[in-house]
Parts: sequence; C-alpha cells; structure tokens
Amino acid sequence: VVIAFLNSLSGIAAMSAGFIVNSIILIVAGALVGASGIILTLLMCAAMNRTLLDVLKGGFGTITINNEYEKDPISTSPEDVAIQLSYAESVVIVPGYGMAVAQAQAAVKELTNTLKDKNIEVKFAIHPVAGRMPGHMNVLLAEVDIDYEDMFILEDINSEFSSTDVVIVLGANDVVNPLARTDEDSPIYGMPILDVDLAQQVIVIKRSMSPGYAGIANPLFINDNANMLFADAKEGLENIIKSFELV
Repeated sequence: VVIAFLNSLSGIAAMSAGFIVNSIILIVAGALVGASGIILTLLMCAAMNRTLLDVLKGGFGTITINNEYEKDPISTSPEDVAIQLSYAESVVIVPGYGMAVAQAQAAVKELTNTLKDKNIEVKFAIHPVAGRMPGHMNVLLAEVDIDYEDMFILEDINSEFSSTDVVIVLGANDVVNPLARTDEDSPIYGMPILDVDLAQQVIVIKRSMSPGYAGIANPLFINDNANMLFADAKEGLENIIKSFELV
C-alpha cells in the first residue's frame, strides 16, 4: 500500500515538473502515474478494510493479543493428503506469501497437472492483498503457465467454498482468517477474506503456527475440518506429488 502511494506521489511530482518546464508529455505521464497509483492504493486499502491513514500509522501489530490456541492442530502427512485429494472431485488452491518465499509455483503446476489427469477440478482463489504486491500471486502462477481461466478473485470464488471437497492453503494466513468475520475486537474484523473454512476439508501447508502480518492467531488452523502439513511449501507439495505413486 505504501509503495503504491509513493508511486502516486512520484507521478504528481512529475506532473508538477511538467508544468514548470512546460512539457505536455511529462504532465500527461505524471497525471496517469499519479491517478493509477492512488486508485491502486485505495483498492488495496479497501481489500484490507483499513483507511490509508491507519496503514501509514502501522495499524497492524500495534496491540497485544493472546495468540494461544485452545487445542493442538491436527497434523497430517503427504501420504494422507494424497489420499484425500485422490477421492476429491473439486480442489481449490489458495496461494500465499509462503508459496512465493519457497518458490513453489513449479510444484503447484505439477500438482495441478496430476489432479487434472485424475479428472479432478482445480481452481485457484486469489486474494487481492496476498503476497507483497498487487497481482503477486497471479504473476507467479502465470510463470508456470497456470491457465488464467482457473484463477478466480475473492468475489467470484467465495460462494463455491461450501461445495468444495478440499482446499489447499499455501502459506496464506490473514487472508483466510475467519476472525475477520466473527470477532469484532480483532484488528482484521471486516476485512474481506477467502471463506476457506466453509469447505469440506482444508489442508494448510505451512512451516509453523506463527501468525501472519496482522500478528494474530488463526483459528482456522485448529478447526475440525482442517489439517496442518508442517513443511516448506515447495517441499510439502513435492512430497504430496511423490505420494500419489503410492495411492
């Protein structure tokens, strides 16, 4: 958000310089950069349900929250995940920053091909603020030739989670945290999220139970319909793919 805002200011500065040097090209280019930057800034703020002022003040992680979980999560193994996926008819993959850090997009493509070869429907749910910049997840998936038709934005995919057999969450955290819907005291309350907790089964591939950017626990991780595969995203996916040979 801050980067987009600074880009907008750079456009305004360029436009001002255009008036000073009497350059129409500089004025037009600066105006386009400034306008697009502020539009993008406001869109991302809306996706986080926060004002620009709150973002600039550092609204997340500034309060002390009890991040203790009421119970231990249900751990799973790559073999068990492969079995669950083999019996599924529909799978939705939610990419997050953990996928980017692990550079796991190639493994995602391989898993997608494996599932489609078994006539399993595969879709991707893209949250507007997943990753570190707008379109981050789309770019990574496009790098490995994931079909654009298989990528869905939040508004288009949320209604399908309740009828989805398995959701795979790859290193995402705050964008799938149900506290945004249920806890009015949560700093992310009201933030639009992907309703993955409504699916029949959720597989979370994550290295630990550590909180995301907002600094709060995610009750999804201890839901009865959620299993945690503690692993690097790339390693976890590769082990799942290998396990299909045993299924």
